[in-house]
Amino acid sequence: LFNNLMKHPQFLTDTKLALNETYKQTDVAFLESEKDTYRDDGSTASAAVLVGNHLYVANVGDSRTIVSKAGKAIALSDDHKPNRSDERKRIESAGGVIMWAGTWRVGGVLAMSRAFGNRMLKQFVVAEPEIQDLEIDHEAELLVLASDGLWDVVPNEDAVALAQSEEEPEAAARKLTDTAFSRGSADNITCIVVKFRHDKTESPKIETNAMAESEPELNPTTELEPESNPSTALETESIPKAELESEPDAIPDPKPETEPETKGEKAGE
Repeated sequence: LFNNLMKHPQFLTDTKLALNETYKQTDVAFLESEKDTYRDDGSTASAAVLVGNHLYVANVGDSRTIVSKAGKAIALSDDHKPNRSDERKRIESAGGVIMWAGTWRVGGVLAMSRAFGNRMLKQFVVAEPEIQDLEIDHEAELLVLASDGLWDVVPNEDAVALAQSEEEPEAAARKLTDTAFSRGSADNITCIVVKFRHDKTESPKIETNAMAESEPELNPTTELEPESNPSTALETESIPKAELESEPDAIPDPKPETEPETKGEKAGE
């Protein structure tokens, strides 16, 4: 994903288009790489790209990106859950079904409605990202990009408070992952924290932050790891329609869950 985005010819001139096409390109390449295997893996993807003072967040799946502005947590992505009303309508219009199996799942298998890979459900589980554009000003303090292993047990507001308690972003990310683990998270916990340095006077640089969480479905022995770069980091996951827009109506769960939600592929183990 990172390499594809950096090579896109319109990365600077039309960043939203570049993100949209890059996500789809990466999905095709991922599916091609697994066509001769018995695997049916997948991955969420949440990417944050800062071009000048414009932040673009592209999301696929149930990872999430939030920004802290003047101490307030603002979600910059909408989790792609099958019971989101718009996602349910899209899946059912394509001939798919969502079923309750501990949580709402596409075909009773996958607990998210968009992802890279997952070729057996590809007709319904698309890799088209939702993208949000936000202008960054001096009220923007930090970004948190994380997989659902964090968000299952750490609310957005808690994440901001914990991240602000540490001066260095790496220490903040470690505190968040440690907190999620201590609270009993039963899923993959991946986190990146980005702190804005508004006192810098040099020219704005292009920054890309993204988080990738692999979703092994039939063979859970390996996981995708996010690529790293000394000056940039890549991450994958989800996007809201607008900064303060409320989440779409969702189908209520038939009964309270008794344990943290798990992925469809894990349920099949």
